[in-house]
Amino acid sequence: MSGNIKLLSDTLAAAKAEGRSALIAYLPAGFPTVDGGIEAAKAVFDGGADVVEVGLPHSDPVLDGPVIQTADDIALRGGVKIADVMRTVREAHRATGKPVLVMTYWNPIDRYGIERFTAELAEAGGAGCILPDLPVQESATWREHADKHGLATVFVVAPSSKDARLAEITAAGSGFVYAASLMGVTGTRESVGAQAQDLVRRTKATTALPVCVGLGVSNPEQAAEVARFADGVIVGSAFVKRLLAADGDLADGLAGIRALAAELAEGVRKRA
Repeated sequence: MSGNIKLLSDTLAAAKAEGRSALIAYLPAGFPTVDGGIEAAKAVFDGGADVVEVGLPHSDPVLDGPVIQTADDIALRGGVKIADVMRTVREAHRATGKPVLVMTYWNPIDRYGIERFTAELAEAGGAGCILPDLPVQESATWREHADKHGLATVFVVAPSSKDARLAEITAAGSGFVYAASLMGVTGTRESVGAQAQDLVRRTKATTALPVCVGLGVSNPEQAAEVARFADGVIVGSAFVKRLLAADGDLADGLAGIRALAAELAEGVRKRA
């Protein structure tokens, strides 16, 4: 069975045709529970997200700040497994028909088996993987299996990336390029900053792939700011914060993230 890289590409192209950025939401699988995480993915789609990234919880998430680390810890203590991640992808995609990716560090895939992981993700209807810590020069085997199964390979670029390195990364990637807006870990910020705009400009000079910006966007105003120059706006910690603030009341948490998705979806359409 083939994965949904085409659905991802078509979704991003459709947003561009509407003259706006795509809204991409990140949520960890298994948080606050496996079933709750599935409902959360559906809720952000209901609110207006175009794409959802399902995080595979990791005990040492080097890119993630304290908010997502807290959610990952809750999911891991709840016993979340890769099978639960696949189920989250499957049910979120089946319910909405929209593209769902997995964001994961490399070690869990390496231990699980590349062929097994890519085959199961494609079978679940997944659109691909974001792999923040897989070096491009070590990614050939992964990309061979991802291509075989119709999955995107999304790499992360950072403000510190030199132009030659950007070209190397974007040449190997597919689906879109994840531009980390600043140096540091995930989390909400007061300002997304000029670094992000410069990184997008430099990245676009190397590729025709959409360039989507994450790390720090948390409100409609920031989403509108980033939407002026990026093909997609990625929001994670702000959604997780809403779920954490619900303090175990899932219905309240789902209402909160659905409302936030609606506000952010309006923001990416404003292009401030």
